[in-house]
Amino acid sequence: MFTGLIEDVGVVEALERDGDGAKLRIASSLTGELALGDSIAVNGCCLTAIAVNGDHFETEAMNQTLEVTALDRVEQGSRVNLELAMRATDRLGGHIVQGHVDGVGTVSSIEGDGFARRVRVDLPTQLLRYVVDKGSITLSGVSLTVAELGETWAEVSLIPETLERTNLGDLAPGDRLNVECDVVAKYVERLMSPFARKEQV
Repeated sequence: MFTGLIEDVGVVEALERDGDGAKLRIASSLTGELALGDSIAVNGCCLTAIAVNGDHFETEAMNQTLEVTALDRVEQGSRVNLELAMRATDRLGGHIVQGHVDGVGTVSSIEGDGFARRVRVDLPTQLLRYVVDKGSITLSGVSLTVAELGETWAEVSLIPETLERTNLGDLAPGDRLNVECDVVAKYVERLMSPFARKEQV
């Protein structure tokens, strides 16, 4: 489990792709706290450290992960948001983030708003029902608040701290982002669905 508060922006030093998936070597200041087999969120996707050496670690993304996330767009030299799994004693400063990506959104516009930056993201139809105005959403592993909501998009407002400490400051229109919706909304839908079906009968 994660909180959506990014601890480091790592750099992909090497990337190997073949028919079996992808292996990434990522340079990060977090390696001193990372052990073999630990979970680490890479752009919001929960992956496992398969090697930790000096100032970098290695991880793998299987084909299914590459198909449903934006990790298929990561290249050598890419900057990636990193977060270690939270401890039971940590503050939940963001919101409950599982590192289980629900889908991929596309940046449609970016506009300045005083010291902040407004980013609008087009979302897949199947995800929009889990997004509410002023609710929580995770974009590339970053816990954010929905500032405005449309029929096909959600907009977030990024403060300077977020722009500086994550790779969201690098965004441009057309970029694809990993999206994780609030898990509470998904559980509520699952629990309420039998009652909804009864009403339709």
